[in-house]
Amino acid sequence: MRPKLADRDSLLRRLHELRSEHRDLDTVIARLETSLVDQLQLQRLKKRKLKLKDELAWLESRLLPDIIA
Repeated sequence: MRPKLADRDSLLRRLHELRSEHRDLDTVIARLETSLVDQLQLQRLKKRKLKLKDELAWLESRLLPDIIA
């Protein structure tokens, strides 16, 4: 079942926000890995990035139309 138009717009906005945050985390993590940094903080950032990736995948699956084989 495809989401309604308003729901779809909301999902697309959220998808855009998550992708942006994911890219930002990529940048921050890359910078922190090249310097002496608190490893616990780095682990938390990486865990957040993985959570974002899961949420992105879920949102993308909701937005793709069902394929009838």
